[in-house]
Amino acid sequence: MEKFLNFLPDIEVESPGRINLIGEHIDYNGGFVLPAAIDKVIHFKFKKRNDNLIYVQSMAFDNPLKIEINKLDKSPISWHNYLIGVLYYINLLCPDKIQGFDCVFKSNLPVGSGISSSAALECGFAKGVNELLKLKLSNQEIISLCQRAEHDFAGTKCGIMDQYAVINGIDNHFLLLNCQKITHKLVPAKLLNHKIVLLNTNISHNLSTSEYNVRTQECQSALDSIKLKYPEYNFLCDIPIEIINEFKTNLTFEEYKRAAFASEENQRTLKAVDYLKNGDVVQLGNLLYSSHEGLRDLYEVSCKELDFLVDFTRNISSVKGARMMGGGFGGCTLNIVKEDYVDLFINDISQAYLEKFNIKLTPHIVKTNNGVKVL
Repeated sequence: MEKFLNFLPDIEVESPGRINLIGEHIDYNGGFVLPAAIDKVIHFKFKKRNDNLIYVQSMAFDNPLKIEINKLDKSPISWHNYLIGVLYYINLLCPDKIQGFDCVFKSNLPVGSGISSSAALECGFAKGVNELLKLKLSNQEIISLCQRAEHDFAGTKCGIMDQYAVINGIDNHFLLLNCQKITHKLVPAKLLNHKIVLLNTNISHNLSTSEYNVRTQECQSALDSIKLKYPEYNFLCDIPIEIINEFKTNLTFEEYKRAAFASEENQRTLKAVDYLKNGDVVQLGNLLYSSHEGLRDLYEVSCKELDFLVDFTRNISSVKGARMMGGGFGGCTLNIVKEDYVDLFINDISQAYLEKFNIKLTPHIVKTNNGVKVL
């Protein structure tokens, strides 16, 4: 084991996780989102072999992946499938060009925290294979094949945001990603003397997958109904709230709430860009609170633990804003906190959360970062 882990690599790759400042649950509704790569990473080492075996060892998980390129079947071990899916789609794009290699990786990315450890794993592995074997795949091809791998091999029907941010991240910037055109503009991360603190609730209510699918169906149904009168709209996020309000009695109550949230959240994201450019952290923080309220009341993907953490911050002047981040029903809150208050904030809120729920919080102070890079 140790001898293998310490092999001299041909190449090394660092692949970051990501956060999303605002623009939740609207990537699949044609909206704008505002992600950034972060300074928590997976570090890969790659070395060519002289046979057709692909051997991948994780420093965190048992059961290394041993597979040949002509036998890319799904594995009963879940983390294997992200990598098998990547190999499968690379092989479709570059037939007969994959040869054997060894890979080892280690991570300081917390799994299950809503910061896309899966996209970091997929994209870092794909980038490494691409560079090691000189396959000349473009970044856009890598983003697309990694998304397909997660859909078809890991079974998560994610949007494009995670893989896109992991590949394209730029230090000290957020990406204003247009989820219709799959293009982005850079937005400087002007948070002045504030830091981004993630607070992991360390709970999951096991609703995220089933309820995620319900939300996508409700959004599509709302869009279909509105298009009968306004066929020019192809995405829910493009529809002004005034038009959505016209349909309050035509849609189900749930459909109306989902549509209203999507329209309003998209506008919040665009406003957030202006506030970031102006360094207006106070107004930016207010948008985060509004986003959380929409996710709680209109999209209904929050939970009591997330709500408690957000509500705890509301009257603290050194916290400018907070909201739940990610799919919901658990995971993290994202908080904008003054630098000189971060340690006290983490201590106080952790103690309050422990007293309320008898669960320990896991805090993560994160910075923006560059996307996947070959070292």
